[in-house]
Amino acid sequence: MDPEQQAKQALRNLQRMFGMGGGRGGGPAPKGAMGAAGLLVGLGVLAWGANASLYNVDGGHRAIKYSRVTGVQENIYGEGTHFRIPILETPIVYDVRAKPTSIQSLTGTQDLQMVNIVCRVLSRPNQHGLPEIFRTLGTDYDERVLPSIINEVLKSVVAQFNASQLITQRDRVSRMIRDNLTQRALRFNIVLDDVSLTHITFSPEFASAVEAKQIAQQDAQRAAFIVDRAKQEKQSTIVRADGEARSAELIGEAIKSQPGFLELRRIETAREIAHLLQGSGNRLVLDASSLLLNVTEPSSVENPKR
Repeated sequence: MDPEQQAKQALRNLQRMFGMGGGRGGGPAPKGAMGAAGLLVGLGVLAWGANASLYNVDGGHRAIKYSRVTGVQENIYGEGTHFRIPILETPIVYDVRAKPTSIQSLTGTQDLQMVNIVCRVLSRPNQHGLPEIFRTLGTDYDERVLPSIINEVLKSVVAQFNASQLITQRDRVSRMIRDNLTQRALRFNIVLDDVSLTHITFSPEFASAVEAKQIAQQDAQRAAFIVDRAKQEKQSTIVRADGEARSAELIGEAIKSQPGFLELRRIETAREIAHLLQGSGNRLVLDASSLLLNVTEPSSVENPKR
């Protein structure tokens, strides 16, 4: 029921109550009772008018007025308590704080791969454009505008890149989407504080192809490593064989030119055998000549006939 009708109904109830209480014979009510009833009704109407004439704007909100006479007014009202004309003016309050919105879009790339992208934006209305927003979009402006422009911008930008470029050039893709979305949203008096791509998911077929490509590349690198290792081993074998041949040649020349070379090698071998027997905890009874430990025995160099 309209507040004005409620006040009139309360006035009639009070008049009826005081009129019936004037006497048992149903005579007219005293003038004092009618005056008191009028005073009460006047106070009630005054209290209702005072309450209906004030409205509050909470923190982080802004308000505009809609007048039954002039329509939407251009004034923007900030936080606090404000005055309005009851019945003629209605306040419309907007939340001007940033709100997160996540939109999921299935988009095709330049190489015809399907990509599932989730875009998250932080949006808020332009405070100076609140009257225009109310005229054209209403209070649910974000639900009317953001899903359509986000899907359109995602499809137009992603179509310029291959599937692999969405990963390797993700910063560039995000920057292009953010710039295009910001410009599109400003046409509707919507400010975007942040735009980010939270998820990028490829089709199972593409993921399998990428995995197979990675495995093939790893196998090729492993095969190349095996070939290189075989080449290194071959080169090492050649170098070692050359070294051994050169060593044998030098030993032969040393034996020919210096007969005492064999005696020197025999003494070195005897020293090594002595060190091994010294470090062993077992007791051994062996022939010193058979172990090359008898260094005083004439060698084959000194006595070739032996």
